[in-house]
Amino acid sequence: MTIHARALLFDNDGTLVSSLDSVDRCWARWAGEYGITAEAFGRIELHGRPAVEIAADLLPADIVPEALARIETLEVEDVPNGGVHLLPGTKDFLDSLPADRWAVVTSATRRLAEARLDAVGILPKTLIAADDITRGKPDPEPYLLAARQLGVDPAHCVVFEDAPAGLAAGRAAGMTTVAFTTTHQAHELDADYVVKDLSALSALVTDAGVEISVRA
Repeated sequence: MTIHARALLFDNDGTLVSSLDSVDRCWARWAGEYGITAEAFGRIELHGRPAVEIAADLLPADIVPEALARIETLEVEDVPNGGVHLLPGTKDFLDSLPADRWAVVTSATRRLAEARLDAVGILPKTLIAADDITRGKPDPEPYLLAARQLGVDPAHCVVFEDAPAGLAAGRAAGMTTVAFTTTHQAHELDADYVVKDLSALSALVTDAGVEISVRA
């Protein structure tokens, strides 16, 4: 398998890093503080969605801004407590890429995304966060914005994702999609290619772009 691309667009949580334990810990505390029942909370899909959408699903509109600030604070403060770690293959893969050929596209706020990325030593030249868009994944807006900032036609971009919402966003943007089975099972992921994580892939930079291959 070889995928040809001019730009690579990475989701963050579940794709480059894992913060699942932190997410579960912080959101459970948040739900308790706002009196949300376990039943109501259990019906909500947390992963791969902007916090504003999650809060809006669970709380009255007038409480959402305050609740958003609270969950952001909880998650940022949890980062130094082992709240994030690199997933296999992330460092080697990103180190093989020129800074202007890739971007991180996350549903987290910029403050939270930068805290998590900084904690593991990832410094993307281009970062698209929840603050930058009006419609989050599964809408294609975040990925289309990343392609525009990198100056690359969406058809020549490859999206790397672990969540159904993010993969739907990539498909809607007209991009090639690669799914990782880090947070969902393979049968739950609708993508052009499905692999375990970045350790399964290698990248070769050429004058024409980047060639992505499955490691032997």
